[in-house]
Amino acid sequence: MTPADFLPPALGPQRTFALVAGVERYDISHRWNLRGPARDALRFARWLTGPAEVPPGNVRLLLSPLDEPGDLDWTDSPAMAALRTAFRPATEENVKAALLDELPQCDGDLLWIFWAGHGYLGPRQELMLPCADARPSQIRHLNLDSALRWWRTDLVKQRRFPLQAALVDSCRVDAPRDTRWNFGNTDYGGGSSVPGRRQFRLYASREGEVAQNDPERGAGRFTEALLGELGGRSVRESVSGLPGAALSIHRTFQELRERGEGWQLPQFIVDRDWDACSFLDDDLSRTAPPRAAKLDQAAWDGLGELFEGRELPRCAYEAYAWAFKAAGCTTPAHGGLPGDGLLEVVQDLDERQGGRGGMPLAVPFVRFLADRAAASGDTRWAARLGDWVRATRERLALPVLPPPPPPARRTVVHVRLEAPPGGEPGFLARMWLRGERARHIWESEGEPVALDEVREQLVRQLALIGGASEAAGVGEGDGGTGGGAGRQAYAAVDRIEFHVPYELLDADFDQWPVPRGPAGRRRALGLLHQVVVRCPQERADTRAEWHGTWRWLHAQGGRHPDAVRVVADEELTDALGMELAAQPPPACVLAHTTAAPHAGLLEAVLEGGLPVAVWRRGGGLPAPALLDLLAPAGPDGRPDPGALDVLALPARVREVRRAAAGAAGGAARAHQPPAGGDQLVLLWDDPDDMPGLRSLA
Repeated sequence: MTPADFLPPALGPQRTFALVAGVERYDISHRWNLRGPARDALRFARWLTGPAEVPPGNVRLLLSPLDEPGDLDWTDSPAMAALRTAFRPATEENVKAALLDELPQCDGDLLWIFWAGHGYLGPRQELMLPCADARPSQIRHLNLDSALRWWRTDLVKQRRFPLQAALVDSCRVDAPRDTRWNFGNTDYGGGSSVPGRRQFRLYASREGEVAQNDPERGAGRFTEALLGELGGRSVRESVSGLPGAALSIHRTFQELRERGEGWQLPQFIVDRDWDACSFLDDDLSRTAPPRAAKLDQAAWDGLGELFEGRELPRCAYEAYAWAFKAAGCTTPAHGGLPGDGLLEVVQDLDERQGGRGGMPLAVPFVRFLADRAAASGDTRWAARLGDWVRATRERLALPVLPPPPPPARRTVVHVRLEAPPGGEPGFLARMWLRGERARHIWESEGEPVALDEVREQLVRQLALIGGASEAAGVGEGDGGTGGGAGRQAYAAVDRIEFHVPYELLDADFDQWPVPRGPAGRRRALGLLHQVVVRCPQERADTRAEWHGTWRWLHAQGGRHPDAVRVVADEELTDALGMELAAQPPPACVLAHTTAAPHAGLLEAVLEGGLPVAVWRRGGGLPAPALLDLLAPAGPDGRPDPGALDVLALPARVREVRRAAAGAAGGAARAHQPPAGGDQLVLLWDDPDDMPGLRSLA
C-alpha cells in the first residue's frame, strides 16, 4: 500500500483501530437474510486480534447473525472472549456511533474498515451498505463513500490516522429506482481535507457486479481470498504488503473467471490524493477476460438456413440456460432470452465469455434444440440441427458435448366437459391420460352426466392409474378404488386439468372429496394434485394473442417484471380486454377484485388472450391478498410481481392450498373459528397441450 519506510514509525498493534461489521439478518424481509457475513467478520476480527495482535479494545465489532451469537465460532482466546462480550448489533445507530463518534477520538495511525453484507450503488454511484435495521419505509445504511470523505477531513485530528483501509465483501449493483427502495439521502458532511491522509479501498466486486457467497460454508469468496493473503502477517507487514495481496486476489478471481466459476472481479482503488491512477486495475486490464471460441462463417450460414422462418420454440430459454452449463460457464444473472429470434439469441451467445475447452456457446444451444425437436416429433428439423452440430464440432475441433437433460416428465389427467347441444341437463364428458403419450381413458359416450358422476369416474380412474403404475407402469388396469392402488394413484398423477365451458370456470373442482388412506378419510382433490381449469372453447377469436403470449412467457423463463398484472375493481372496464391484448405481456392476471370474476374479469382475460389467471372463488379479496400468497417478497419485504415464476404457479397454488388446510386444522384443534378453506382458482391454458379438440356431441 505504501513503501515500508514511509509508514509511521510508531505504527503497530497498539495504534491500529478497526470497525468490523457482518450483517446476515435484516428487518426489511427474511428474503434479504444471508448466511456468511457474520462469520466473515469474526474471521477478520480473529486475524486482527491474533496474528496482527491488535488489542480487542481497539476493535468495534458489529454483528447481526442469523443464528444465536453463541452458535458462532468465537475461538478460545482472551481477545475473542472480550469481543464476544463487547460486540453490538449492526444497526445504523451503532455503525454511526462507532465510525463517526468513537473511533475518531482514538489516537491511532491505521484504521481498518471491514464490512460484509449486502451492498448497493446509489444514484451518484456511492456505495450504500444496508444495516440490520433496514426497513421498507427507510433502508437504513452506511454511505461508505460519504464516510470515507468525512474521514479525510480535519474533523479527525490532523495527526491521527494517516492510513485508512476499507475492505468490503458485498455486491455493487445498482439499487432499483422505485419508491419501495427508500435509501433517502445520507451525507455525513465534513470539514476541510487533510493533505497526506491516504485511503485504500478493496472491494469484492466491480460496479454492477454481484459478490459471491457460499451459504453452506458460511463464507464469502472475497473474504476467503483476503484472509488467505493476510495469513500470519503483522500490522506493518499487512499494510506494506497490501498491493501484492490485492494483485494476488485479482489473479485468484481471474482464474475463477477463466474457468467459468464466477463473474466477479475485485477492484482495488487507490485514493487520488496519493496517486492519480489505479495502477493495479491498469495492470490487470492488459489481460482481457477469457472468451469462448467463435462460430465461423460456415456455421453462421448454416444457422441462417436452419432458423429461417422459425419462431422461438417453447424450449428456447431452457436451451439458452443449458448452453452455459454445458460449456462450463456461469449463467447470466438476468432472466429471459436476449432477443426475439433464434439468430439474435445465438448472436448473444457468440459474444459471451466462455469456459475452458473453447466451446462456442451456440453449439450446446443448438444441440438442445435438436433433442427437444426430436422429442416433439419434428424429426426433420431435429436431424438438420444435429447435422449442423456434428459438422461444426468436426470443423472447429470442439470437445464432446454431454447430452441435454430430458424433458421434465409429468403425468396429467385431462377432464373435458361440454354442454350438450340439445340443452339437456348435465355435461358430455371425456378423460385423457397424458404421460409419455396421450390416450383416452373414459367418456360418457354421448350421454350427458351430472358432475357427481364425473367426480366418481375421476376417482376411479385415479385408482386405476395408480394400480397400473404400481404393477407395470401406467396402463389400463382394472384395480379398484381402495387400498394400496389408491395410494399409488396420488403419487402417479401430478395434475388434473379441467377443460370446461365458460360458466364452469368458477366451479369448486379443487374441493372434490377423494378417498385417501384408512378409515374412509377423504381429502380435497386440490390438496393431492395440482388442479387447474381451462377454457379453450373461448379462444377462437384470440388464438394468435394466446399462442404469442404463451411463447413470450417461456422466452422469459417464466419471470419478467411485466409478466404479472394485478387487476383491482376500478380497472374492470370494457376496454381492459383490448388493453391486455395489445402486446404479449402480461401473461398472467391476479384478480384483486371484490366481485365474482365473471362480472368482467374473465371476459377481459379471455379477450386479451392471456393463458393464466388466478382469482378467489366467488369474488372477494383473500386474506392475505393473492400477491402476498403467490409472489416472493422483494427487497422491501413486500411481494414482488416480477419475481413470481408464472410457469411454477400450478405447484405454488397447491402449496397455498395445503398451507390453508393446515391453518384451518390448527384453528379447529385450538377450538377457534376456522380460518376458512382455500378458494383459489387457477386458469391455466397451455395452447401446446390440447388433447381432444373435436366436439364430444
